[in-house]
Amino acid sequence: MENNQANTGSSMGTVGQMLSRFVAAAIILAITAFFTPGFTISNFWALALAAVVLTVMDYLIVKFTGLHASPFGKGFVGFILAAIVLYVTQYFVAGYSISWIAAIIGAVIYGVVDYIIPGNQNM
Repeated sequence: MENNQANTGSSMGTVGQMLSRFVAAAIILAITAFFTPGFTISNFWALALAAVVLTVMDYLIVKFTGLHASPFGKGFVGFILAAIVLYVTQYFVAGYSISWIAAIIGAVIYGVVDYIIPGNQNM
């Protein structure tokens, strides 16, 4: 019985951690889109879905390669991964539009904001 309670607490911690990652990703993405020319997110639902897609893509990249798609996470490789992830997300989310140049600029802004806002570093 005690083991089940420990697992439930662990699951709630994981859910809470995923929720905090999602919220941080949405805030960082909104700030990035606001300051990046050529990068638009049309509404709240597109922002929410884009945050989910970015979080899932980053999780999969970390899971399979061990690299974080964060400009400050793994240097130049992280920067390139962040730009690619920002760009590819437009193919999964309606209302999300970004050019290659905006993805590169957005990766820099995303990295700076991600570095400033705590809670998203341990992905």
